[in-house]
Amino acid sequence: MKIARVTGTASGTIKDSQLAGQKWLVVDIVDAGGTVQESSVVALDVCSAGVGDTVLVATGSAARLPGETSGVPTDATVVAIIDEITQGGSSVYSAKKA
Repeated sequence: MKIARVTGTASGTIKDSQLAGQKWLVVDIVDAGGTVQESSVVALDVCSAGVGDTVLVATGSAARLPGETSGVPTDATVVAIIDEITQGGSSVYSAKKA
């Protein structure tokens, strides 16, 4: 799984039928300190995340394990909203401070 920051949303009218009703988020994959490692990844959302949230993204075949994405053509799914990240005993991210 990867840490990501939600930067926007995406939508489309012509798509695979299994993507109908799915919420698409644009995320930047980041390290624990928030430095962007990969930008503008589209991920399906199963936890009602929004722009500005720091989230956990499942990728590859694991992205299709949540019930809402079973059989859906995706390789990135937002599976959790992160509250806090600690590294080396120190908090490097807190949703309360963001």
